[in-house]
Amino acid sequence: MEGVDQEGEQFRAAYTGVQPHKAVSFRDVVREFMRGLLEMSVEFGRGCRDVVRQSLVTEDSFLVRNFSGDSYIGRKIKVPCDFILRRLRLFNEYLVPEDKDPLRAWSVILVVFVLALAVLSVSIEHDTAIPVAKNVYIHPPSADRIMLPDGRYMAYREQGVPANKARFSMIIPHSFLSSRLAGIPGLKASLLEEFGVCLLTYDLPGFGESDPHPKRNLESSASDMLFLANALGVGDKFWVVGYSSGSLHAWAALKYIPHRLAGAAMFAPMVNPYDSLMNRREKYGIWEKWTRKRKFMYFLARRFPRSLSYFYKQSFLSGKHGQIDQWLALTLGRRDRALIEDPVYEEFWQRDVEESIRQGNAEPFVEEAVLQVSNWGFSLADLKLQKKQRGKGIINLIKFLLSGSEEEYTGFLGPIHIWQGMDDQVVPPTMTDFVHRVLPGAAVHKLPYEGHFTYFYFCDECHRQIFTTLFGTPQGPLNNIIEVEHTSFDDMEVQEEVPQGDFKTG
Repeated sequence: MEGVDQEGEQFRAAYTGVQPHKAVSFRDVVREFMRGLLEMSVEFGRGCRDVVRQSLVTEDSFLVRNFSGDSYIGRKIKVPCDFILRRLRLFNEYLVPEDKDPLRAWSVILVVFVLALAVLSVSIEHDTAIPVAKNVYIHPPSADRIMLPDGRYMAYREQGVPANKARFSMIIPHSFLSSRLAGIPGLKASLLEEFGVCLLTYDLPGFGESDPHPKRNLESSASDMLFLANALGVGDKFWVVGYSSGSLHAWAALKYIPHRLAGAAMFAPMVNPYDSLMNRREKYGIWEKWTRKRKFMYFLARRFPRSLSYFYKQSFLSGKHGQIDQWLALTLGRRDRALIEDPVYEEFWQRDVEESIRQGNAEPFVEEAVLQVSNWGFSLADLKLQKKQRGKGIINLIKFLLSGSEEEYTGFLGPIHIWQGMDDQVVPPTMTDFVHRVLPGAAVHKLPYEGHFTYFYFCDECHRQIFTTLFGTPQGPLNNIIEVEHTSFDDMEVQEEVPQGDFKTG
């Protein structure tokens, strides 16, 4: 019996490759399984080859009848094939073993060559399509802040001349996935000084270093803007600047605090894409420019806003930097594409994003997305400058005639300037056409060949054109020097009789 057992162990060792009296490991089992699988694959391939030969290579098959050497097509290609084979015979002695059929050897060489090209092309695409992602760095807090009436803190940034010396003041609410650091990207301090402009930017609630405000709406947004202007000593009126999705806060300022606005400068202004005032052609012209993912995100913001948090955490809240067009599902034109690939823009964009997502909370971004597609509480038509309608009836007419009052107007009385790139696919020109139809008094500046970013970002000439359009000839900051005139003794006595509390200097 012992001899039989020894013979069995030797047989198993020869078959499995495992030494006797040694336990079979999981690796050995996998090896044997793969060996059996490969043998079955080889047999299966041979079976398929036999089936093909018996079915397609018989004398009465379609291939033999139409492509054999005696067929019409065979006779046509025989001459060039023979020529090529004669040329290839020169390499047979170097590339083809003596015991192999040259035709079969060259077939193998051709297949290997094609596979090598395919692998090389895939590796190149793989290397270029997935760049190394850079980690997001959260910088130490550095913003100036003010306390709002409800106890929240608002972070802001002041550029240009001081507010008390500014000839003009501008306040800019930032767009989605941005911060107070954006402002007008690339705007030079010398240009602000030349035109005497004080430029204020601030973080929206929950963005950057501003405290969140879960119950915010566009009316509260306008109130925050007004409190910032008052707290920093901005003069009687200021200009509001709206860029892209930040324009909805500029529209709100035109509605709720028009008495403090000198005018509005809008750049590719966004409106509610579901606005009921849009006609069918305008809706089609806007929505056809957007990607399916962007349309889907608008749908989620309108119907299932809570689900947006998941997508945001997979993109700009993931802790890794990325491309703006991929994160926000944007379609970009040629010039916009070239701009976002510029290292200067990339450095600015990454720093702005890092500040925007500082708090790591998705809720403020969800709130901002919902604000854009929900009911604003007002319509763009409310901003249209038009005569106020008097009450009907004889009594109202008599009151109007007896009062001698002038015609009253409703809407925004100041100037509205809109700059629109005609190659903008983020905010299509059709959207500005809609705004101009509703607000015919707005001055629209159409920019041929410009995209969504190219006119507003890092363009010194463009910035000077914008300031010249808004403010005219540059005059520098105000000269707040009180001139003391020589007065007579009698005038001095009159001034001494004025109570001290009523004395003002200007």
